[in-house]
Amino acid sequence: MPMNYRRVMQISPLTKATALLAGVVLVLAGCGADESPPSTVAGPCSVVPNGTPAPKTPAPAVPSSGAATTSQNISTNPEVATGYRKDMTAVRTSTFAVVTANPLATQEACLVLSKGGTAADALVTAQAVLGLVEPQSSGIGGGGFLLYYDASSGSVQAYDGREVAPAAATENYLRWISDTDRTEPKPDARASGRSIGVPGILALLKEVHTEHGKTDWRELFDPAVTLADNGFDVSPRLAAAIADSAPELRVDANASAYFLNTDGGPKSAGTRLTNPAYAKTLGVIASDPQSFYTGDVARAIVAAATDASGGRTPSLMTVDDLSGYTVKKREPLCTPYRGKEICGMPPPSSGGIAVASTLGILEHLAMGDHKPTDVDLNGGRPSVMGVHLISEAERLAYADRDKYVADTDFVPLPGGSPNSLLNSDYLAGRAALISEQHTMGTAKPGDFGLPTTPAPPIPEHGTSQISVVDAQGNAASLTTTVESAFGSFHMVDGFILNNQLTDFSVEPMGPDGVPVANRVQPGKRPRSSMAPTLVFESGQAGTRGPLYAVLGSPGGSVIIQFVVKTVVGILDWGLDPQQAVSAVDFGAANSPKTNVGGEHPDIDTSGPPGLAGDHDPLVQGLRKLGHDVNLADQSSGLSAIVRDQTGGQERSDSGNVTGWVGGADPRREGLVMGDTGR
Repeated sequence: MPMNYRRVMQISPLTKATALLAGVVLVLAGCGADESPPSTVAGPCSVVPNGTPAPKTPAPAVPSSGAATTSQNISTNPEVATGYRKDMTAVRTSTFAVVTANPLATQEACLVLSKGGTAADALVTAQAVLGLVEPQSSGIGGGGFLLYYDASSGSVQAYDGREVAPAAATENYLRWISDTDRTEPKPDARASGRSIGVPGILALLKEVHTEHGKTDWRELFDPAVTLADNGFDVSPRLAAAIADSAPELRVDANASAYFLNTDGGPKSAGTRLTNPAYAKTLGVIASDPQSFYTGDVARAIVAAATDASGGRTPSLMTVDDLSGYTVKKREPLCTPYRGKEICGMPPPSSGGIAVASTLGILEHLAMGDHKPTDVDLNGGRPSVMGVHLISEAERLAYADRDKYVADTDFVPLPGGSPNSLLNSDYLAGRAALISEQHTMGTAKPGDFGLPTTPAPPIPEHGTSQISVVDAQGNAASLTTTVESAFGSFHMVDGFILNNQLTDFSVEPMGPDGVPVANRVQPGKRPRSSMAPTLVFESGQAGTRGPLYAVLGSPGGSVIIQFVVKTVVGILDWGLDPQQAVSAVDFGAANSPKTNVGGEHPDIDTSGPPGLAGDHDPLVQGLRKLGHDVNLADQSSGLSAIVRDQTGGQERSDSGNVTGWVGGADPRREGLVMGDTGR
């Protein structure tokens, strides 16, 4: 008898936290009794396991012409995939909600909100805990992009906490060791010190807390410090990531001692981990956050980045690089779609522009005519034409993104602003290039007469997403990352250092000798695909209406596809946020391959040798249109919180709209929490 239950555990003390996660682990691992235990009413910030594991044997990867491939590609599989939780249900809350990729982080952030904390406060606690329990994805050694909505002023602010290249970095920094030693960094660019950018996430969190926080800064680190000291159990997802990266983790003494057993084997799920070094670091940061950039922590970061042990090529980062780091406040990128206002990140994130471009193209197409069929808790079966049109629009958007988008402090956009790439007439012309009869395979970028060369695709990697709405109506969408799983594999003072600089183009020049926009330059921020997103109702006379949704996803370069799928699912196809998040992941970068997530229970990946998915109607239909379908498991980590309109717009005594519906990605361990039970 298959399991299908949502078991409630009432908790509050942090000392019980790992026991709570153990309950979730049982569900994720497919263990438990045959009969569903009786459910009780969920209280605020209760851990409510959601969904049933749907194990699936992937089809063998046998590439051939026209075949559906399933081989792992780190651009589309930024972290090792860990399956799918079937039949997750949307979670309804009254006044506040939060979603992260790990139940422990979600719960502690939720408790901050339950005590009157703001979305800014919740972000600090969530990131501190995620850096402990999900270190493969994000942490204080990384960076991120944040969209923050301040309900009192109605303003949206975009915070750029992206890592930067050291002052000594040249355009050949990732290409070779030096001008006199033109060999590649050892053991490769990613695992060498050359990949490590100056971390920005802590500076971002401090700035947003100063401007929008309410809870004392020091108090926000207490949950992570206690958990690091008392210990937590390795989750199945973390265990899978450790096993996948064990050979690389062995090279770094600190990482090896922490993540691996004494025999060099990976620590398994359920292993109890303590991290006193991380607890000490957080204690220092809680008392003096600037010490991360100017004090002992800064010096330790530089020492780790420049460590040449194990034959690794060292970074050229200095303490001056850290002390000079600044968060950039940028103008959010807000564009219309289906009567809503979609706000995203501007460059150096390409995510906001690419999502806006894709949606702007789709607005010229009747997407409502191509809804999924057999809609259920898992989002239904996508229509062939729906997937085709979205994938084609994304090809066009990625083509422009690849050629024109980089750090605008160094490389201006066509016309000096996003408007040239996003104006309605231009996007109408791009939409006209889409055929319903055949895929374009690879799209050409628009011609703006600029002497830039499209950069070769850069494999972007692992990330995490935090989505929050607080009781005061403020909201935050933070996409946070150390880049690849476990970043650069360099560990210092209990946390992982990023490998974010590998988001730069290794080759500084194109085949035509023209500089690539996303080449390495000193102090430059590498292009990203992170796409934290806020959605608003359109007000009268072009004004901003009420907050409608908060969403985002990890997933490297595929983030754009994950976010577009979710926005279209909610706005065009009428899916609730859980259905939209749970639905089949699909889309395309600017290449002949079209992604269809083979981990989804509705996708049949079986078939004869070389034709995986041959029995699936979606794959069959896409193949007839010329798509080369990639059926590799997707590892999105989507979260979405949408205003609940089922019972009208209820309002609290303060006048804030109440009622939210949240969805967490079944492909990770995340949960939605808030003041449930209404």
